[in-house]
Amino acid sequence: MAGELNWAGNYTYRAATIERPDTRERLQEVVSGATHARALGTRHSFNALADSSDDGTLIALNAMPPRIEIDEAARTVTVGGGQRYGDVAIALAARGWALHNLASLPHISVAGAVATGTHGSGDGNGNLATAVTALELVRADGELVMLRRGDDDFAGAVVSLGALGVVTAVTLEIQPAFEIAQTVYLDLPWQSALEHFDEVTSLGYSVSLFTDWGADAVSQVWVKSRTGVAGSAAPASALFEAKAASESVHMLPTMSPVNCTAQLGVAGPWHERLPHFRLEFTPSNGEEIQSEYLVPRERAVEAIEALRGVAEQVRPVLQVTEIRTMAGDDLWLSEAYGRDTVGLHFTWVRDQAAVEAALVHVEAALEPFGARPHWGKVFLDRDGRVAGRYPRIGEFRALAERYDPRGVFRNAFLERHVVGG
Repeated sequence: MAGELNWAGNYTYRAATIERPDTRERLQEVVSGATHARALGTRHSFNALADSSDDGTLIALNAMPPRIEIDEAARTVTVGGGQRYGDVAIALAARGWALHNLASLPHISVAGAVATGTHGSGDGNGNLATAVTALELVRADGELVMLRRGDDDFAGAVVSLGALGVVTAVTLEIQPAFEIAQTVYLDLPWQSALEHFDEVTSLGYSVSLFTDWGADAVSQVWVKSRTGVAGSAAPASALFEAKAASESVHMLPTMSPVNCTAQLGVAGPWHERLPHFRLEFTPSNGEEIQSEYLVPRERAVEAIEALRGVAEQVRPVLQVTEIRTMAGDDLWLSEAYGRDTVGLHFTWVRDQAAVEAALVHVEAALEPFGARPHWGKVFLDRDGRVAGRYPRIGEFRALAERYDPRGVFRNAFLERHVVGG
């Protein structure tokens, strides 16, 4: 396993071996016999979060039997932790059901996305982890544990960064299937975007703003609107000074829109519109590095203005920035814990050293706003302040010690940024 790369090609795994158990019993044997181990999802982490030590083992769940168990009375679905969101969504849609939201990429695993607080967008939508009602995981001693919403440990275990064990199954809330129409607006002046920020982000069920920080306008605003519900209206032809695109676009001007989800206000199934990218195509650009910083909703406009002030340091290595919103939650290590949140997401060129140099300026600009970096993306945290931005970090550390007293699931990333050395 050592020497293999993550999806983006910017991180090389150190772990010596990889195991692909095909039964839960085999998984329990692997975990209980390991000195060091980490769960490996679809390799969409851009940092060392999913890696283990040089003598460690990575555990992939893609050989486990798939699970799609719908409980219509409870309005839940139980799925295997290693399954991809896009595959789960297709199965749900075929039965007339939906999840409340999806991330930009449908290619990511359920357990990995949940464990890192990955999110879609929408003023009233919590991140993907907020749909979780139960978790099944294998602890370091090989024991299978089931946690349900309302249990004492539940809120600490959902977004757990893999520190508690290997998640074998996740139960998610579902709702009746719905349709989304996606409209893209071009060149919204910054003045309008900032003066009317709340109005812009409330225009649809999910809204994303894209910018390269180099113009007087936000280059694109993607508005995903639910259709057929009370109060829904046809997409407008203009958003303040921004005009609706007359042809499909990619958020990166040099890329073809063929791998993006359908636009132009044409309604379609929720799972074919909520992500930005289609499951059957290579997501995004591929050769890239990603970072994201999440700030309190009430400080978002100030944070955006601060980033505009470091545009000269950011733009040379930037492909695009996406700005999205999400509702607050009560999950201890969720980036949206305790506050409605705005995500400031950076898609960089694949040059690690240059990106880290730019992040010095980004993190300095965002320091006054208590920004929480996305756990699975590239960030610096040179002063070790990130953990302190989570009010319940002490309780999480105690939870991790109780579930994993041998430190099987600890790695250098967790010791530096989360649990301490």
